[in-house]
Order: sequence, then structure tokens, then C-alpha cells
Amino acid sequence: MAFRAVHAEWGTVFSHLPDLGCGQAWEAVWKVRPPAPITCAECRHPMHAKTSYSGLKFFAHAPHAPDCEIARQGESEAHHLLKLELASAARDAGGHAELEVRAADGSWRADVLATDPGGTWRMALEAQLSPITAADITARTERMREDGVTSCWFSDRPRPPWLGTVPSLRLATTDDGVLVAEGLVKFAQGGWAAAPQVPVADFLRWVFTGKVVPHAPRQHLLYPQRQLAQVWTAPQYTAAEDTYLVEEEKRRRIDAERQARRQAAAAKKRAEIDARNAQSRARALSRATAIEEKVRQLHRRAGSKLHSKLMERLDVQRAVEHLARKHDIDATAGWSWSEAHWAGGVPLINREDWEPVAVLDPVPGQVSGDGFLLLAGMLLLFPTREWEQRFVRNTRRRRKMPIEGYRTEHMEAPGGEKAEPAESRAAAPRCRRAGAPCACPDPQLLVTISRRQYPAEPSSQMGPSAALYTASCSICGGPYDKPWRRRTA
Repeated sequence: MAFRAVHAEWGTVFSHLPDLGCGQAWEAVWKVRPPAPITCAECRHPMHAKTSYSGLKFFAHAPHAPDCEIARQGESEAHHLLKLELASAARDAGGHAELEVRAADGSWRADVLATDPGGTWRMALEAQLSPITAADITARTERMREDGVTSCWFSDRPRPPWLGTVPSLRLATTDDGVLVAEGLVKFAQGGWAAAPQVPVADFLRWVFTGKVVPHAPRQHLLYPQRQLAQVWTAPQYTAAEDTYLVEEEKRRRIDAERQARRQAAAAKKRAEIDARNAQSRARALSRATAIEEKVRQLHRRAGSKLHSKLMERLDVQRAVEHLARKHDIDATAGWSWSEAHWAGGVPLINREDWEPVAVLDPVPGQVSGDGFLLLAGMLLLFPTREWEQRFVRNTRRRRKMPIEGYRTEHMEAPGGEKAEPAESRAAAPRCRRAGAPCACPDPQLLVTISRRQYPAEPSSQMGPSAALYTASCSICGGPYDKPWRRRTA
């Protein structure tokens, strides 16, 4: 099926033109006897003028045709109708249109070749209804471009997968005729939006006059269709995209600089806070070290059973073993364990320089003042992971959490098994939750008087302070409801 043939006397004839392009009627070649002397424009084999059931006029090869490209195509009627539509639109747009034009060297053949009457440009209008790969359609477009022929591919299929791979459009047939439905866009509000649907003739008129050009968009398409690698648009819209991208790059640069300034200011502020925190923690550690040294020297002269009993506690022993095994520190329990800045925990002291290196199991409710500053910069040890998590959770709830968090660890037995808490601390969670009285066999008492904590000890009768204040056990955290008195050095 072809629309062009060669008449022996009239030259090239076109079946879709009313006068065959040479001033002759269709009846002059259709059903005449003898047959009209028309041949194929490519293989020169005889052809016959025919009409389809729908009234489409075309030329067909006579039997025994050679291996001719036109004969092998087997194009559908829909494909030929679309080619006719494109040819008619090209003529209405002011161009000259020929069907089935082949390159001089046979490297390509255009369905419709539209040319400028003045010969300044040539453009192939390709009707593509059958499946084709992106690689094939790109190669065919490139071959025509090498000969100075631009191209545009058309399809009226709902979603041609190759659309946008090359300069192309999707068409739609409506009551107003064949319109451009997809591929023609305009730039608005920072993105590409679909342009109003226009007749194919209007689109080709804009293309022929340079008012619409192919373009590879750098911004996303905003309309609810697929993203296309190539579209058709007006030059002023490509310039608008360029201007927008320049302004967007400027905005991004300004935002990046503003963000960098904010980050620098935040880093400077954080560095100042870290410096102040380091100084305050160093002062708290220095005070705690001085107090520990004073208490240690005092107890060394007087002797202390409390320190010996403290070292007999299973959790203290495991803490000392943990520091030796994991941190290579030879530690012992601190003598100033009853001081408020340890927050109810047991200080662990390095035997080499007698400086505090860790605190064993501090009580969240007692973390305040110097205790908060001191614990924020020290290693905190806990018998189990659960106790470690409970401490972090409770201090966060009480808003006693450092900016960078606490440095915590839970102890493990030498064989890798989780260590159990000491027997003297086993009942602590229940006491803390329910507020039950202290039931420790060897309670370590503290009493808060005028916001300061003082050591206390069990007594056979109530001391003067016991009538006004309530002592608590630093081991389990529970209140001590038996007789007690303030302990003197």
C-alpha cells in the first residue's frame, strides 16, 4: 500500500491528492483498460490504483513484486490515514509536503517530508503506530539529522513508550479534529505545564516559523503525565527556564550561605557551652577529689569499718573487676561515698593517683547541683543493662540529662555473662517504685537538711534531727523508719 507512484507520461502521481498532483482525475488510473502505466517509485515494478472498503485511495504492487521496501512494509490503513493527516497539516501550515520520500543513498525514508518552499529547511513527519524501541527510533532520527533533515514523530496511541525519546508528540482525535495532546508544554511557576491542545496544522506552522522548538527540560513536568526527556515549547519558555534556574541557583547559594552561618554560629555556641561545661565539670571533679582525699586521710588515721564493708559488697567488687578488665584501671571504693555529689552512688577511685574514675549505680532522684556536673563527665557503672536504662530514662524525665548524654556502661561477669546486682541492692527497684522503707541489712543513711546532705547512721534511740527530718538509704533509695542519728566524723 503506497500513496505515490510514477506514471509513464505524467510523472509522479499521488493518490491522496484530488488531481493526483498532475491535473488528472483518480478515474484516469483506477479501473481503466488497459491498466494505467504506473510503476513503483523505488523498485519500478508495475502498480495498480485501488480503493479500500473505507474509500481510501492507494497504489498496490502487481503480483511477483521484487524485494521492495514499500512492498514489505505492509502498513495499516490507520498508518496511511495518519500520514495523509500530517501531509495535509503541513500544507495548511505553509510548507510543501511529499509522502514516502527516500534519501538519495537510501539510508532513510520519511513518511512525510515537509520542506520550505524557499528550500531553507526540511523536516520529516513520521507516523509511528507500530511498536519500536527507543534505540531504533533514536538511530533513525540521527540518520535523518546527519542529512540536514529535522524530524518529529507522531502517534495517536494512548501511551507510546518511546514518547520524548526523540522530538515527538502524542495526538488525539476529537470533534475539533486531530489535536496535539501531549508533548507541547509551557514554563510556568517554576515547572513545565501542558500547553492547551491545538490542531496539528497550527503546531506545524509554529515549528516551520521557529515559534516552537524541541527542548530537553531541566525542570520536572508538573502536569499529571509522564516525565519526557524531550518536549516542544516556545523559545521564550526555554529562556524562562534558564532565568528560573539561575535565580534558583542564586537562592540555593544564599540559603547554603545562610545555613553555613547558622551552623557556624551554632558550632561556636556549642563550643562555648562545651568549654563552660568542661570548666564546671573540672571544678566539680576537683572539689570531689579534694573531699575524697580529706575523708580518706581522716579515715586512715581513725580507721574505718565502713570502707571495709563497702568493699565486701558484691556489686562493688564486680565494678572494680570491670574497671580492671575493660579499662585497665586499678580502682577501689571511695571513702567519701556518703557525700551528696555522688548522687547516692559509690565512687570508684584510681589507686595510682587517687582521683575518681567512675560512679557505681547513682540514684536518678539524687542527681542535682554538683552531683549533676560531676556525673555528667564521669563513667557511670550499673549492675545490669536494665538498671542502666532506668537511670537514663529517669534522668531524662527529670530533665537532668547532659547535652551529649551520660557515659554509661553495665557490668558483665568475666565469662561474658551479665552480672547480677548485689544482694544489698536487689530490693532497690521495689523500694524506689513503691516507696517502701529501707530493709537493707547494712543501710547507708543520708539526711537532707537545708538542701545539704549529711551522713547518718542507725541508732538505738532517735536523735534530735530524727524528730524533724527523714533519713533515706543511699543503697536502696527507700526511707529509713527506724531510729537514727547524724554521724559525726
